[in-house]
Amino acid sequence: MKLLKILAFAGLGFLAACGDSQPQAQGRGVYMLLDTSGTYTQELDKAQQIIAYLLTRMEPGDAFAVARIDTGSFSEKDIIAKVSFDDRPSAANQQKRKFLEGVNAFVENAKSAAYTDITGGMLQAVEYLNEQDVGERTIIVFSDMKEDLPEGFVRDMALPMDGIEVVAVNVTKLRSDNVDPREYMDRLAEWQAKVESGGGSWRVVNDLDRLGQILE
Repeated sequence: MKLLKILAFAGLGFLAACGDSQPQAQGRGVYMLLDTSGTYTQELDKAQQIIAYLLTRMEPGDAFAVARIDTGSFSEKDIIAKVSFDDRPSAANQQKRKFLEGVNAFVENAKSAAYTDITGGMLQAVEYLNEQDVGERTIIVFSDMKEDLPEGFVRDMALPMDGIEVVAVNVTKLRSDNVDPREYMDRLAEWQAKVESGGGSWRVVNDLDRLGQILE
């Protein structure tokens, strides 16, 4: 009798544990940052190609946002387009067309920013992704990764990147990088350390002929 009571109690505990468990979030959240500083605006046609490709990979329940990096990027006003994709294929296709139209309109009228607040853009990306009910979270940074902040801006802080993958794409080399390649390598190493120290992961994809690597 005592053994039966023990088994019954264990069974109740198992059912309670099952009832308390929460379903894991599904889907993918992607936040893409576009550098609009200086001559890097000339690279935005490549960003259009990447975004068009990413849209073909988006599925129902996924969330996608594209934002610009400018003087002060820790703001929702810098989001160019954002969407959570509908379960209905026809509705999702309409969302993708509208999304791409918004991006194309932005690129056609893009003006160069005086400064490059990459850290602020990443913080805004983290905030957006944390609000989405998704399982995978990715930040794509389309930039030369050279941060240039206005006087008085404070960005010397940890990035809360737990569980987020950061993919730097089209990291073009600056003129000074050609003089001293260590500047380029050091710049990437510093960003990698900043992302990984915040609990995230880091990759660089510069071969845009292999777009499939961006969302591996």
